[in-house]
Amino acid sequence: MRIALIHALKHSVPAIENAFARLWPEARLANLLDDSLSTDLAREGSLTPAMHQRFLTLARYAASCGADGILFTCSAFGPCIEACARDLAPLPVLKPNEAMIEEAVALAGPEGKVALLATFAPMLSSMPAEFAAVAPKLTLVPCLAEGALAAMDRGDLDGHDQAAARAAAALPPVDVIALGQFSLSRANELVAAASHRTVLTTPDSAVRKLQRLLLRKEAA
Repeated sequence: MRIALIHALKHSVPAIENAFARLWPEARLANLLDDSLSTDLAREGSLTPAMHQRFLTLARYAASCGADGILFTCSAFGPCIEACARDLAPLPVLKPNEAMIEEAVALAGPEGKVALLATFAPMLSSMPAEFAAVAPKLTLVPCLAEGALAAMDRGDLDGHDQAAARAAAALPPVDVIALGQFSLSRANELVAAASHRTVLTTPDSAVRKLQRLLLRKEAA
């Protein structure tokens, strides 16, 4: 199976490749990166028609290269990815967080409480709607790990992980902690230790869902 991975942050690449190596090493990966998307979104403050078109261009290119499935790893661009999924149906096109949201709701229950931890602030504005679409009565607790992304950008990976752990330790009681970005998965163990809660990561959940979808399709 050939899986196209489309990224808006360079930090997402190692995280998803690590998840595939552990959970589905037989998959063949193709990475597409446009890290200007994240900086443009931060500058614009909202998704623009031009961003929608750029996502369609990337997705159509991936499909033209023979991808059996496409996984976007950029959490703040949900509506753009949904448009790509409609455009390329029935090709499986996954938003980065959809599988993790499904697992979080299954663990917490449809009326449970889930903490959403992020390092990229715009993601905390766009992603709650994705949770609400799956579980309208779920209580979502957004939490920004202050300084974590800046630490990662300057190569201070330990500083990134410690910032995530501090944010998790300050959370009120919740049923599950969802790490809302692929790059945050590297802090999984520290976050779990600091919070004493079940922690879900976007890469592992996404790989599990893609594997189920594509192997079921192959068997059919």
